[in-house]
Amino acid sequence: MAQTVEAVVRTHPGITARRDMWWVQPLVVFVLLGAFVVYATWAALQGNHYRFGPYLSPFYSPELFGNPHYAWFGGKPAWWPGWLPFSAAILILWAPAGFRVTCYYYRGAYYKAFWAAPPSCTVREPRAHYHGESSFPLILQNVHRYFMYLALIFLVILGHDAWNGLWFTNPATGREVFGVGVGSLILIVNVVLLAGYTFGCHSLRHLIGGRLDRMSEHPLRLKCWSCANFFNSRHMGWAWPSLIFVAFTDLYIRLCSMGIWVDWRIF
Repeated sequence: MAQTVEAVVRTHPGITARRDMWWVQPLVVFVLLGAFVVYATWAALQGNHYRFGPYLSPFYSPELFGNPHYAWFGGKPAWWPGWLPFSAAILILWAPAGFRVTCYYYRGAYYKAFWAAPPSCTVREPRAHYHGESSFPLILQNVHRYFMYLALIFLVILGHDAWNGLWFTNPATGREVFGVGVGSLILIVNVVLLAGYTFGCHSLRHLIGGRLDRMSEHPLRLKCWSCANFFNSRHMGWAWPSLIFVAFTDLYIRLCSMGIWVDWRIF
């Protein structure tokens, strides 16, 4: 009987001897990741409503080109193709997106949810051979470590944006004064969540201590490595809240800019 079940599992995609609701997790991943991709793509192509007061959407940070008063290099560049709608997000969003797409955790999650490779443990996948990530195009996933370097730079930039979100222009004097709005707290929480996710990166942990044979001989690196291990052990717990919250941060700033939501000033 066991041999019969095993033969059926091997020859029919999606067939399994499991009796639990194994399909729930890949379905939830499919819905959440799919919704995020749709929203992020839509928000990135809008090209507007990404600033409100001192707040800048993380989808558009750093703003290399865009608003002439704030962008690093001025307004829309002359070399931008006329057939392509201009958006400052298109110039930078590939970096954090690449970090997520090539993440070890997300690879395992969306391989199951979108490619059914496999749909879940001990569940037959719809292909006869497994090639892993040793050939094109999946071998490109190995660039994850380089996206990690960019992610660390983006953390610094987003931290600076959160600091800027604490300074409001006084309409009477035109000077900037310190204050805290709901949006200020949202920007801070966003950076904290993204930092927790980034500091748990497998590549960062390897960068800190992967080449050492005796960690005890390097006390500072040992502490950093232990810290990275702490975040890494909860990598999934940081991955999803940071993904959802970064989209919410853009949504909050967008709706405030459109006058739909009110940004309450705490002080």
